[in-house]
Amino acid sequence: MKLNDNFLILDGAMGTMVQDILPVGEAPEMLNITNPDAVLAVHRAYVQAGADAVTANTFGANRIKYRGTAPLRDVIERGVRLAKQAGAKYTMLDVGPTGTLLQPLGTLTVEDAIDAFREQIEIGVAAGADVVLIETMTDLLEAKAALLAAKEVCDKPVFVSMSFQENGRTFLGVDAASAAVTLSSLGADAVGMNCSLGPKELLPTVQTFLQYASVPVFVQPNAGLPSIQNGETVYTVTPEDFAEAAGKMLDMGVTVVGGCCGTTPDFIRAVRAAADKRTPSPAKPFCGAAVSSASRCVMLDERTVVIGERINPTGKKKLQAALRKMDVEYVLSEAIAQKNAGADILDVNAGLPDLDEAAVLSRLVDEIQTVSDLPLQIDSADPAALEQAVRRYRGKPIINSVSGKAESMAKVLPIVKKYGTAVVGLTLDENGIAATAEARFAVAEKIVRTAESLGIPRRDVYIDCLVLTASTNQDSVMETLRAVRMVKEKLGCKTVLGVSNISFGLPAREQVNRVFLAAALAAGLDLPILNPASEANMDTVRAFRVLHGEDAGAKDYIARYADAVPAVPAQKTDDLRALILNGQKGGVREAVRRLLQTEPPEKIINERLIPVLDEVGEKFERGEFFLPQLLGAAQAAKEGFDAIAAQTVGGAPQGEKISLATVQGDIHDIGKNIVKMLLQNYGYDVIDLGKDVPPETVVAETKAQNVKLVGLCALMTTTVPSMERTIKLLRAQTDCEIMVGGAVVTQADADRIGADYYGKDAAEAARIAEKVFGKE
Repeated sequence: MKLNDNFLILDGAMGTMVQDILPVGEAPEMLNITNPDAVLAVHRAYVQAGADAVTANTFGANRIKYRGTAPLRDVIERGVRLAKQAGAKYTMLDVGPTGTLLQPLGTLTVEDAIDAFREQIEIGVAAGADVVLIETMTDLLEAKAALLAAKEVCDKPVFVSMSFQENGRTFLGVDAASAAVTLSSLGADAVGMNCSLGPKELLPTVQTFLQYASVPVFVQPNAGLPSIQNGETVYTVTPEDFAEAAGKMLDMGVTVVGGCCGTTPDFIRAVRAAADKRTPSPAKPFCGAAVSSASRCVMLDERTVVIGERINPTGKKKLQAALRKMDVEYVLSEAIAQKNAGADILDVNAGLPDLDEAAVLSRLVDEIQTVSDLPLQIDSADPAALEQAVRRYRGKPIINSVSGKAESMAKVLPIVKKYGTAVVGLTLDENGIAATAEARFAVAEKIVRTAESLGIPRRDVYIDCLVLTASTNQDSVMETLRAVRMVKEKLGCKTVLGVSNISFGLPAREQVNRVFLAAALAAGLDLPILNPASEANMDTVRAFRVLHGEDAGAKDYIARYADAVPAVPAQKTDDLRALILNGQKGGVREAVRRLLQTEPPEKIINERLIPVLDEVGEKFERGEFFLPQLLGAAQAAKEGFDAIAAQTVGGAPQGEKISLATVQGDIHDIGKNIVKMLLQNYGYDVIDLGKDVPPETVVAETKAQNVKLVGLCALMTTTVPSMERTIKLLRAQTDCEIMVGGAVVTQADADRIGADYYGKDAAEAARIAEKVFGKE
C-alpha cells in the first residue's frame, strides 16, 4: 500500500446509513448478524461511489464495549467478510475506543485495553482484513494501546486517527502535534483525525498534522455538526461543500480522505471526483527531534531544552526516604516545582537497590502525568523497568539510557524501536569511559549506527558524552566539550550532559556548574540535565537562548528580568488552593486536617474547597486546564471532603441529590461518568442510573429518591428524541429541574426539547448544580 503514489479514498459513515433500521438500544455491530444484507448494501454503495477501501462494521466490537447478544467473534468475522464481499481494493477492520477511561483517569488498565484490542484485531485479520483502522480516539494512551496491540499480532498496515475539537485538542486535552509525533513514532502507517467537526473546521488541525507527522496523513471529517429538525438528524454540509474542503486538504498534502458521521455515498462520490482532478503532492515528512506528553510537544530543534534532574534518588536523602515510604506527594511536589522553575522535560528515576524498581517507576510515571504536562525522560538501568514504564506512558518519552556495550544495545534499543521513544546514548562501552574525545565519539558513532540498523532514526538518538567531576578529572573536562562538538558536527545528533556532575567534591559548586554549563552550551549542548531551581543555571540558559537566537527579540528574557523581580518562591505544602490546582491529593488531605484544628468544616468547604473548584472550572473554560487537570483537581478536592467526613462528628454535610442517566438507546457513558466524578467531588450525592435508561426508570428513581436535579446525556443524534420523551415524562410526574448535555446536544436542542439547562461540559454541569441548589 503506497499511500504517497496515489490518493486513497475511504468510505463514509455506516451509522448514518443504517440508523433507520437499527433497533433502539441495539449494538450497531449486531446488524452483521441480524441484517447482513443491509450492511453489505452500504458497503457496495460506497464502492460504487468510488471508495478504494470500505470499513467493516466492527467499530465497537471489543470485549469492553460490546453489548450485543451474538458472540463477539461471530460479529467481527461476519463484519469483515461482508466488507470483503463489497469488492473494494481494501477491507479495513474498524477499531473504536473502549468507552472507558484508562488509569489513572479511570479504572481500565492499559494491559486490559491492549488485551481487548488484541482479541478484536486477531479475529479481524484472520477473517481477511487488509488494514487495521483505529479511529475516534480521544486518549493518546488508548490510541497507543490499540496500535501496540495491532503491531504485536499482525503485520497489516495500521491507520490511527483521533477526534479533535475546534480548539485543536481532543476531549481529553491531547494536542495535534503530540498525537502526530507520538503515533508516527510508534509505527502507525498513517495518522490523522476523524469525527467531531466538519471539513472546514478541521483544516487548522490538518495543517498541524502535516507539519509534525512523519507518515502520511488521512482525514475523515463529519458532514458538519448535526442538529435535530422535525425529529430527524440533519447535517449542514453538502457533498459539494465537503468535496471542496477535501480538495483543499489534498492540495495541502493529505493523501487519504474519507467521511465520518453524516456522510453518505454522495459525499464519497464528490470526493472521488475532486481527487481524480489532482495529482498527489504528499507533505514532506517531519524529520525534526521531538518528544511529548499527551498535551505538550517539545520541539528540540527550536531551542535549548532543560531536563529537570531532581526526581533521581542518587545523592538525595529526602527523595530516597520518600521512595522507600512511597510518599508520592513528595515526588509530585518536586515535579511541580521543577516545571514552575522552567524545566521542559523531567527525568524520572526510582533506582534504589531495596525497591521493586519496575513497579515504583511505573507508579511515578502514572502519578507525575496527573500533575504535570511536561514530557518525561524515563531513567533506569533495568530494561524491564524501562519497558513497563514506557508502555503505559501517554506520549513520546526519552529512555535514559543505552550505552555502547553490546549487551545494553541488544536489550534497550529494541524497546526504543517498539515504543517509538527517543533514547540517550552514553559514550561508554566494555572498556569504560574513554579518556579522549575521539574514543567517546567512536562509541557514539557505534550507538547511532546500531540504532539506525534497527530502524531508529538518528534524530531520536541523543548522545551523552559524559561529565566527570573536575575535582579528580580535570583533563577530562575539555575532552567532554570536544566530544560534544564532534558529535554535533559529524553525527548531527542532539547532545545531553548531566551538568552538576562537574562540580562534585568542590566548594561553591553552583559557580562551577554555571561556567561549565555556559561552555557546554557554546560547544553544542542541546539538553542540559540540571536543577532548574538553581537561579544560576536558569539565568545561564535564558541568556544563552537570547545570544543563540532562540528567544526571538529576547521576549522571554525581557519578560523575566526587565523589572528585576525576584523569582516567586515555591508554594507552601499547606497552600490548599495550590495543592488542589496541582492535583496533589495527599497534600490536600493533610492540609485540610490541619485546617480543621482552627476552622469549622462549613467554612473550609464554602470558603476554600468550593471556590478553588470554581477556579478550576474557569481555567477549564479558558483552555488553561484540560480534562485530565480538571479531573485531577476535582479528585484532590474530594480528598479534602473525605478528610472532613472522617474527622467531623456525623461526617461531612450531606450533599444534595442529583441523578444522571444516558438516555434510552444510547450505550455511551464516558461523558456521564466524568460529570458524575466532578459532581461527587463537589460534594453532591450522585445517583448514577447508567446508560440506555428508559424514561420510566428515570422518572421512578427521581420520585423515589426525591431528586431535585436530573442530568440526561446523549452521544448519538438518534437518541435525542429519547431525551425529549424522558423530559416530557419528568415534567408530567415530577417537579425536578433538568440539565442535558452530550457531544451531539446543543443549546438549541436543549431549548427545543424543554430542558431547563444545557451543560456543554462537566464544569458547566457543576455550575448548574450550584445555581439550582442556591450555592452560586
